[in-house]
Amino acid sequence: MKVYTNPSKDRWPEILARPGTGNAGLRTRVMALLEQVRSGGDQALRDLTLEFDRVKIEGLQLSKEKIDGAGKAVSEELKKAIAMARQNIERFHSAQKTDDSIIHTSPGVKCWIRIVPVEKVGLYIPGGTAPLLSTVLMLGIPARLAGCSEIVLCTPPGADGEIHPSILYCAGILGIEKIYRVGGAQAIAAMAYGTETIPRVDKIFGRGNPYVTAAKQLVSLENVAIDMPAGPSEVAVIADDTADPAFVAADLISQAEHGAGSQVLLVSQDHGLIDRVQQELVKQLADLPRRKLAEEALENSRIIVMENREDIIELVNSYAPEHLIIMCRDYGEAGTRIRHAGSVFMGPFSPESAGDYASGTNHTLPTGGYARAYSGLGLPDFQKRISFQEITEEGLKNLGPAIMCMAAEEELIGHSRAVELRLRKISDNIV
Repeated sequence: MKVYTNPSKDRWPEILARPGTGNAGLRTRVMALLEQVRSGGDQALRDLTLEFDRVKIEGLQLSKEKIDGAGKAVSEELKKAIAMARQNIERFHSAQKTDDSIIHTSPGVKCWIRIVPVEKVGLYIPGGTAPLLSTVLMLGIPARLAGCSEIVLCTPPGADGEIHPSILYCAGILGIEKIYRVGGAQAIAAMAYGTETIPRVDKIFGRGNPYVTAAKQLVSLENVAIDMPAGPSEVAVIADDTADPAFVAADLISQAEHGAGSQVLLVSQDHGLIDRVQQELVKQLADLPRRKLAEEALENSRIIVMENREDIIELVNSYAPEHLIIMCRDYGEAGTRIRHAGSVFMGPFSPESAGDYASGTNHTLPTGGYARAYSGLGLPDFQKRISFQEITEEGLKNLGPAIMCMAAEEELIGHSRAVELRLRKISDNIV
């Protein structure tokens, strides 16, 4: 990791830049893939799966028997861990439910919101180098709590053409039955447009590689919604002389092992801590199974030493990290000053991996600086809010003059007339 000491603010954008995909033609290629699926349907999905995953598949949908039988290949220890994670995720997301309170905005004017689920949702579970069973829980649980009537799950097949049993098990316990072995941009296209086998959905959730991210952004310009633009995972750590260097190094590595596109950032006032963390990184990387991936990510990562605490907070807010870990003596006070982050982990015993799996918060979070405008995934993302209003004669008499005045100013006489006719009817009835 490259070390910067007290960099001037004009250098911050350069230092905090995320690693790029290095592929200027990505969107053009993704657009071609989307069109191939739109016009070719299931056969295009089979062709693209053979091309990208090097797997020949016939049936795209997993049978109920395979889903129900997946538990036989999952250890009891893992089932207990999944049960704990599920319970905490359900508790946290259930607390996000809101009621349909009626608001009387003025005499005779009653307004309210009715919460309804997004009817058809598509969940994308990345494949690649790790079976992300936790993402099934993070997307499937709020979808179920929201009451979505149709849940479609797409995930790429492994080298044997099958889906990892832990992914199927998690989907099965949530009652998700429409599971399809297709990944990448082609999976996003299938859920956006629909094929002979895969139904079209209203909103797509889940992150993936740059192809998946680009596909989500492109289909969102048409007639399907997406959760957020999310790319490679990232973490920033604020640490002072009270932080355990082994903890800091472990947190940096836990994000770096996602792959070369990931980025980690360590910011501290303490030069001594930086040296100890560097030593710990070498030690902990030595026996890491995903060492090569982690080392590639660390090459794109930064250590920044800053003397001024105010500058540290400002720099982190400027970076707007997906994950932020605060390991310093006054972490509570520091946390209150964070304005831009996807999820914040407070104190020495709150590793980011807790949020990834089992603390209860959602691990689908804005990356690439989008935390300045986007929130992490929650129950409301799987719901819609429909506003209602009921106005009495008294209410319209009260509102009418203001409505007609504003409509006249906008030169929308039809708007004004819709009120005027009603007010005249009210007046005639009174007479």
